[in-house]
Amino acid sequence: MGKVTVVTGGSRGIGAAVAVRLARAGHRVGIGYAQAAGAAEDTVRAVREAGGDAVAVRADVSREDEVDALFETVARELGAVTGLVNNAGVPGPLGRIAEQSVDDIRRVIDVNLTGAVLCARRAAQAMATSLGGPGGAIVNISSGAATLGGAGEYVHYAASKAGVDALTVGLSKELAADGIRVNSVQPGAIVTGIHATMGDPDRAWRVGRDVPMGRPGEPEEVAAAVAWLLSDEASYTTGAVLRVAGGR
Repeated sequence: MGKVTVVTGGSRGIGAAVAVRLARAGHRVGIGYAQAAGAAEDTVRAVREAGGDAVAVRADVSREDEVDALFETVARELGAVTGLVNNAGVPGPLGRIAEQSVDDIRRVIDVNLTGAVLCARRAAQAMATSLGGPGGAIVNISSGAATLGGAGEYVHYAASKAGVDALTVGLSKELAADGIRVNSVQPGAIVTGIHATMGDPDRAWRVGRDVPMGRPGEPEEVAAAVAWLLSDEASYTTGAVLRVAGGR
């Protein structure tokens, strides 16, 4: 039986690239998405063209019932879940913390951190060997902002991603005996639509010029790191925080 991996935020950007990369590695992929149904179906088609199988499921990861429905649907349609890529995230608008609305701050924390915790919890319930599961692996998508702080742009987003890395370290220790590895990837400035969502569509290129490699990254470069961490080649790797940020 092959690997079945849930990818949250899988309709676009890094999530979509991860889904296709995993399909090439033999995974069946459950694609969680919040709003972009058309884009999610595009990702499903891309996964199938890459030789895999996929199902798209609408789910707000900050809601326990929708997270449960996501995992249940993927298990029913594709088989027992063996992996999770905790990729769903929102940045909120760019700006200093004093300028942010409480609603925007809450939404960032709810999706980026609470959502990651809820999905990891549900994955542990599905995969833990002590609960009858097959074991597996979790990769949390963090951000280079977790250590840089995001001053003047999105401190609350950076804080949520630092929480994701703390979640990674703690769960890697808690779940090791249950056959579950937990790692994190910290992307830097990556060319995706998230920058336009923040109000600065050229941000990846502007920031990318200042990193040691002199350019922004591509979603596929992040996807390659995720695929390795989910692979059997990373069988002794857990609790790692892997930075994919061009040296920044």
